[in-house]
Amino acid sequence: MNTLLLKYWGRLRSSFWLVPAAMACLAAALAVSAVEVDKALGDDLLQRLGWSYSGGAEGASLLLGTVAGSMIAIAGTVFSMTLVALSLASSQLGPRLLRNFMRDTINQVVLGTFVATFVYCLLVLRTIRRADEVIFVPHLSVSIGVLLAVVSVGVLIYFIHHISVSIQADQVVARVGRELEDGIDRLFPGHLGKPGSVASKAPGEADLPATFAREARPVGALEDGYLQQIDADALMDLACEQDLLLRVERRPGHYLVKGRAMVMVWPGDRVTEALVDKINATFVIGDQRTATQDVEFSFHQLVEIAVRALSPGINDPFTAIACVDRLGSALCRLARRDVPSPHRFGPQGRLRLVAQASTFAGIADMAFNQIRQSARSNPAVAIRMLDAIAQIAGHVQSAQDVACLQRHADMIIRGAREAVPEADDLAAVETGFGAATQALREHHG
Repeated sequence: MNTLLLKYWGRLRSSFWLVPAAMACLAAALAVSAVEVDKALGDDLLQRLGWSYSGGAEGASLLLGTVAGSMIAIAGTVFSMTLVALSLASSQLGPRLLRNFMRDTINQVVLGTFVATFVYCLLVLRTIRRADEVIFVPHLSVSIGVLLAVVSVGVLIYFIHHISVSIQADQVVARVGRELEDGIDRLFPGHLGKPGSVASKAPGEADLPATFAREARPVGALEDGYLQQIDADALMDLACEQDLLLRVERRPGHYLVKGRAMVMVWPGDRVTEALVDKINATFVIGDQRTATQDVEFSFHQLVEIAVRALSPGINDPFTAIACVDRLGSALCRLARRDVPSPHRFGPQGRLRLVAQASTFAGIADMAFNQIRQSARSNPAVAIRMLDAIAQIAGHVQSAQDVACLQRHADMIIRGAREAVPEADDLAAVETGFGAATQALREHHG
């Protein structure tokens, strides 16, 4: 249930309507409250306040009508500017970054400010009475409307600055890089691999039963889509309750095909339709990948920006270099973290859940491979990738991680030797390769 709530909350945060709708409701409540205060205090007391509106009904109607009309017009302009920014980001940096722009709270608050001011003025305007026998001018409410109009002008000026800054490539890369670092801090050690009540188990004790391969039965997905989240605690509770051993075949970020094995259940003779429904209820499947439990998704975003920047149509190696810097920083942070154990144990120390976990080598391959393939003939990007490897060398802990970095350095230099025609450029790449290799040897022999 918590996983589903997080899924829907993520969708709401990525929508343009939630914050404006909430601000419009608050504006409606403010309008009703302000008018009631006007009725309770009366005109004489309010007019003695030096800052309150002191005109008549005609002036108040004209003032609020002007503010309301201008606010709805500006809201349309803001929406148009936002669409232009989204189109530019989609074409230049990649369509998967649209979600980042839609999640921008500032854009949502700006749009909500103009909508809220419009709703407030409209509701106050309908309470003004001009008839001779009944004259009512909500002086306090009109004054608040003028104040909201002034605030809206300031918000518009800030929005023009914000939208012009937010579509710059370096700012986009920095934002994705920060999200990536937050994801690493949140998932490593990861939630799925978190040990149970018995944490200290030797590797041999976590082996699967000898009959697992023969007796385990698969549980397939009920729909097609990307695996976004797994409620590991609910899955663990289900395994303990039913006395089962579950092996999760897929991890967040993988694409699931309806009917294909998603979880292996042992003993297989306990699999029922009710159990299949309960297992599927712990998996959240959607139309796109999200960064909630999928740390590779943010890596993919940076890689996509770099690959697009290196394409012949854009040819922007500086953006690619910025992406390599952020990827190197994230891999340094990742190398210092313990990879979560794929095994989770029940209260009696019995193995209950085995889940796939991302590894440093797998993430490094995903981070470097496509950029290396696109930058074979670009010495500047190749040198920066080798510099990143040299920096990461000071943070990796295991021999497997060192071998992974050395393998990538070897592939980078081989590609440069084949694709870089200029001798001086190739010599610079060779120097970077030597520095990276030396750093790996100094730190890890």
